[in-house]
Amino acid sequence: MGPSGPTGPVMSREEVDRALARLDAEHEAVETSLLALQDHAGRRLLEGAQLAGLTEQRWTGAEQVITRLWSGFDTYTRTLHNARELRARRRWPSRDDLAELTGLLRGTLTVAGASVPGAVPPEPGSNGPGGGELGQAARLTEELTLGDLVQRMNGWYAQALDVVAAADSVWSALPARIDLLAAELQRVRSLAHSVGVRPGEHPSGDELDQITAQLTELRAEVLRDPLAFWSPTGGSSAPGGGRPDTSRYDRAARALEDVRREIDAVLTVRQDAEQRLMSLRDLLSRADRTLAEARTARVEVLAKIAAFEVPAVSGPPTALHELLSRAVEYRRHSQWHRLSPLLESLEQRAEDELERARASLSAVTAPLAVRAELRGRLDAYRAKVAQHGMAEDRILIERYDAARRMLWSAPCDLRAAEDAVLRYQRTAQEVLVPRQGGAAHADRRGIHE
Repeated sequence: MGPSGPTGPVMSREEVDRALARLDAEHEAVETSLLALQDHAGRRLLEGAQLAGLTEQRWTGAEQVITRLWSGFDTYTRTLHNARELRARRRWPSRDDLAELTGLLRGTLTVAGASVPGAVPPEPGSNGPGGGELGQAARLTEELTLGDLVQRMNGWYAQALDVVAAADSVWSALPARIDLLAAELQRVRSLAHSVGVRPGEHPSGDELDQITAQLTELRAEVLRDPLAFWSPTGGSSAPGGGRPDTSRYDRAARALEDVRREIDAVLTVRQDAEQRLMSLRDLLSRADRTLAEARTARVEVLAKIAAFEVPAVSGPPTALHELLSRAVEYRRHSQWHRLSPLLESLEQRAEDELERARASLSAVTAPLAVRAELRGRLDAYRAKVAQHGMAEDRILIERYDAARRMLWSAPCDLRAAEDAVLRYQRTAQEVLVPRQGGAAHADRRGIHE
């Protein structure tokens, strides 16, 4: 194996060849990663952007990491190149050659410090872009072996890629979605203007202005500070682990969708306005006719029925007719955004007015219905009495005549008439029950004989 030096035992020829092969492979992997980082779209965007806030801080640190990464790679490349040249001198290297190769392959190299001077430290507990060594205290130089240098370069690469990939992910996701939402916003705004929904005249018009301002501000902030819209994945150590924070975009999208539904409702009103106005006229006309019928019926009831409380009947719904006239004016002047809520309110109130008119008619005509029911009951019991041969019973005749005079006189005292019908009904039952019992007894005697 040979004598030991400052780097330990001198390596054999086989050990040197194996180490060179491994270091060549690592060199190729690092070079591929560096070139990929150099060509990364996110890095190019970061270099040309006017950054602010968190992204400016992290990118400043990441740029210094990338500079140190290339410096370390150059040192690694020179050292590996020197080792290859020395090994290529002889097929069977001498002891001095092996000692020198051992020093190159296992000895330490002076490289730039492992931290970024002046870098802004990350937030406490943050795993976001720019963490790790980007926030450590500055060290100017460091002594590392080739193996340690490879590990250190891998760490630097991961730190830089974390910032670049996160910014690229945000820029790839949010601006395009904001632009699409802004285009939809313009379409909704055009529809809104077509139905009279404008700022200062309708709440939805004001909300469209607010959404426009929010999207403009959001897009500018995303372009200046993409890392402010990055949510790291907890526990993930992979570079760029996380997702864009779309919460502000999502709120704007939901607000626009609510406005769009309202505009669609107004458009529907424009299409169906004439039919709905005709239906409203019909409802109010039916309510007026029903109230007029109720007023006429009340006069009749007061003339024909006595000692019975008859409710008053209200006048026509003039307030609803005025609102209907206003709705017609809104339609004539294409003020659809005002017509929409007015029609919805009018339709419900007109339905309620018609139900109220019907209830009023029923309440007013209730005494007449009671009188008709008493008349029917009196005649039904008279027919039943006649069927059993009791039509000539003097008491029944007297009580029937008394009840009939009350029911067919005007005004009719309903309470007295009801009492008279009940007296006739009870008398008929008293007369009929014994007779029915006697008939049944005679039937039983006939069967027995």
